[in-house]
Amino acid sequence: MPVLEVQRDIFFEEDDLPYEEDILRNPFSVKCWLRYLEHKKEASKNTINLIYERALKELPGSYKLWYTYLKLRRRQVRGKCITDPAYEDANSAHERALVFMHKMPRIWLDYCQFLMDQCKITSTRRTFDRALRALPITQHYRIWPLYLKFARLYHLPETAVRIYRRHLKLQKENAEEYIEYLKSIDWLDEAAVKLADIINDDGFVSKEGKSKHSLWNELCELIAKNPDKVTSLKIEPIIRQGLKRYTDQIGVLWNSLADYYIRGGHFERARDIYEEAIQTVITVRDFTQVFDAFAQFEKNLIAAKMETMEEVGPSEEDDLDLELRLARLESLMDRRPLLLNSVLLRQNPHNVHEWHKRVKLFEGKPREIINTFTEAVQTVDPKLASGKPHTLWVEFAKFYENAGQVEDARVIFDKAVKVPYKHVDDLASLWCEWCEMEIRHENYEETLKLMQKVTTPPPHKVSYHDENETVQDRVHKSLKVWSLYADLEESFGTFKTCKAVYDRIIDLRIATPQIIMNFGLFLEENNYFEEAFKAYEKGIALFKWPNVYDIWNTYLSKFIERYGGKKLERARDLFEQCLENCPAKFAKAIFLLYAKLEEEHGLARHAMAVYDRATKAVLPEEQNEMFNIYIKRAAEIYGVTYTRPIYEKAIEVLPDEQAREMCVRFADLERKLGEIDRARAIYGHCSQICDPRVNFMSSQMLAAASNKGDKQEQAPPVDDMRKLEEQARQLAEESLRDQPKPDKGILFVRSNNTDEELGEITKTTNPDEINIDEFSSDEDENVEEVEIQQQSVPTEVFGGLADEDEDD
Repeated sequence: MPVLEVQRDIFFEEDDLPYEEDILRNPFSVKCWLRYLEHKKEASKNTINLIYERALKELPGSYKLWYTYLKLRRRQVRGKCITDPAYEDANSAHERALVFMHKMPRIWLDYCQFLMDQCKITSTRRTFDRALRALPITQHYRIWPLYLKFARLYHLPETAVRIYRRHLKLQKENAEEYIEYLKSIDWLDEAAVKLADIINDDGFVSKEGKSKHSLWNELCELIAKNPDKVTSLKIEPIIRQGLKRYTDQIGVLWNSLADYYIRGGHFERARDIYEEAIQTVITVRDFTQVFDAFAQFEKNLIAAKMETMEEVGPSEEDDLDLELRLARLESLMDRRPLLLNSVLLRQNPHNVHEWHKRVKLFEGKPREIINTFTEAVQTVDPKLASGKPHTLWVEFAKFYENAGQVEDARVIFDKAVKVPYKHVDDLASLWCEWCEMEIRHENYEETLKLMQKVTTPPPHKVSYHDENETVQDRVHKSLKVWSLYADLEESFGTFKTCKAVYDRIIDLRIATPQIIMNFGLFLEENNYFEEAFKAYEKGIALFKWPNVYDIWNTYLSKFIERYGGKKLERARDLFEQCLENCPAKFAKAIFLLYAKLEEEHGLARHAMAVYDRATKAVLPEEQNEMFNIYIKRAAEIYGVTYTRPIYEKAIEVLPDEQAREMCVRFADLERKLGEIDRARAIYGHCSQICDPRVNFMSSQMLAAASNKGDKQEQAPPVDDMRKLEEQARQLAEESLRDQPKPDKGILFVRSNNTDEELGEITKTTNPDEINIDEFSSDEDENVEEVEIQQQSVPTEVFGGLADEDEDD
């Protein structure tokens, strides 16, 4: 409605006069107009619109008035049909506002959104373009999101693509959004080109956090799956560039390239790609990915051919094609172990173990085996080898040997011994294998010549452990070579040459204790006993404890076996020399051998002295055993009375647990001898190192058992103390049984007592046994009366004191 017509219908109320007067006095005051508008907010829309129009006529540059007016006009048409003339009036108001407010992005945004709601596509697009032209470039970022939203709102791909292209000139970081839009509208060629551009742009940073690697995979997948739609890019150069850059995705990229040709129908080209891939990948993971895809590809071709034959009908040409495809798949599966081995060798060409596996894969194919061995020995660097590189040469020579070509095997060995190995042991093993081959063919003289050749020292002096010297110059000091040389001389040489080899080993100071003992045994077999002893002494001079133990043990045993007591002083000197620095770990065996020598060929007191020294020199855990041996031998030689100081010393030295056992045995011995007071004193001493709670519990158990025995007859329980007493009794009986009969008369027990009587004395209950519980109670307390069983003691035990006891 025209403004003049509206003004004729205006009716001013009495309340409006103050506001009208105010705006007449201050027509350029925004506050006056706003107060007036606030006052008329309940009025009709025409009245309010008229006041806004009057205000904007006076203040056309007021953003606040225009913003609130336009907002009011949009609200007034809300809910009406978009063909209503009110929309055009509102649009006209926006256009008039933009004459003055063209630098205000909010006005443009509201107007554009208003036009979008009216579905006026062309007007909206042109308004967006006018906004971008009118606003400074620093304000464009506010317009583009709504503009792009408008571009995606309708299926107008050409328009949207042009809008996006303009947008990306200013904001490249939104390229991924553009690419996703292109995929959604199936413009894949444009999407691939744009994706390639952002990959090549080093300054591009993904808003979605994708790496260049992820974008590259996305590009490859896009091209590979749509070969008919992506025509602007060549996939093969792209993927091959990715193979060089992204080495952790080799298998995926190869499969993508093959998939591209498969989808394009180029099956032979895809097969070539797969073959190239499995021949170049260097990890098992990549190989597995490519091989599985290759096998699936062949299976799919077979399945497709069979379906075609079922639909059309078989023909001779189709049958041949199907057989060819089946043969290809079978060949591929048969080649898998060999292909996998090739992958591992590409990964590490110096892996000796994998080269051996490769040879086994060619079993039954001599030509391939020879080629593999040749390639292996040429490829493997001994300095970088994983495994033992000399085994390749050995197996290569054995292959010719097994084929009956011994001369060719010798040629292989001759080349092998000139290779600069990292370790001397590799070269030494090679020489030994060569010699063993000659032995198998009974070329003994040739074998000895080889040993002489390898053990010949170089013209200049070298150290075995000097890494700067070649292994060929150091192999003459290899113990492995010399050990074989010595064995060969023992088997095929003379005594003189063999002895010279052993002497040379000792002179080079590379001998081991086993070599020394072998040398001594060799000399003994040839009846050179003194020479053998000299060899042992040389070995003793070379080694220290504990390595010298075996040599000493063998030397001393052989010396005693040879001379017995003829050279007793020399034997004693050897034992003393051995024991001078002997560790406690090895002392026991040496001392026992020494004591045996003294017992059989020397003096008994010397033997006792050796046993006494042994109890101090052995390990703590062996002392108890050593004391037992000492006591047993002393009882057998001198009688049981001689063992008293040994018992005392053992009780003093041994730990409490073992000392208690020794006390029980000592007391049992004294009780057998009739020395009750001494036995009692020993028990008293033993009680000092016992836990009193154990005794208390034992007494309670014995009392309970005796009370139960009154009601029901049964065997008394056997406690640990009774077991110890029984062991001591048996030991004493053995000692008495083994000692000479004429000497029995000098003991405290009369000679007419038999072993059975001594056993009965041991079993007799001690009438003087002290009950500990008696001392722990007061005199006024009632003491439980315990019936004590008494047993008569043979009068022979007391000797001459028996009459006095009877008088008492």
